Amino acid sequence: MALAAVMLGACGNPSCSMSCARLGLPKSPPPTVLTSPTLGFDVLISDNDRAVTVKSGQRIELILHAKPGMTDWSGVNVDDYTVLRAIPTGITAARGVTIAGYEAARKGTATIRATATPLCSPGQACPAIAMIYEVTVTVS
Repeated sequence: MALAAVMLGACGNPSCSMSCARLGLPKSPPPTVLTSPTLGFDVLISDNDRAVTVKSGQRIELILHAKPGMTDWSGVNVDDYTVLRAIPTGITAARGVTIAGYEAARKGTATIRATATPLCSPGQACPAIAMIYEVTVTVS
């Protein structure tokens, strides 16, 4: 299952289209490139980020796009809420977009994680796999 999660997490990467095809999932198009965070946030984290460094007190906006054939990202959480404190974004997300906000509360390292599962029709057999998104945030 862990191997499937790693392979699925890379399905947006053109070099791994074979992994996605073996699992019966469509290759995802590249996500929309966002160049700056919305008003009130200092740092933008997107689908392509795996490690980010921010300063204490900065506000972070996380924006994840659903991959084709998969559910929206859910279960977004942080492993150390003393480093990254969840804050409301005040942003309404479009279908297929997951948004979360955090404030860098103190120096340290925290990991933000989210999961997505295959979209399956009712009554259809559904593979027991999941995609995992993970980004490490270092607060200096």
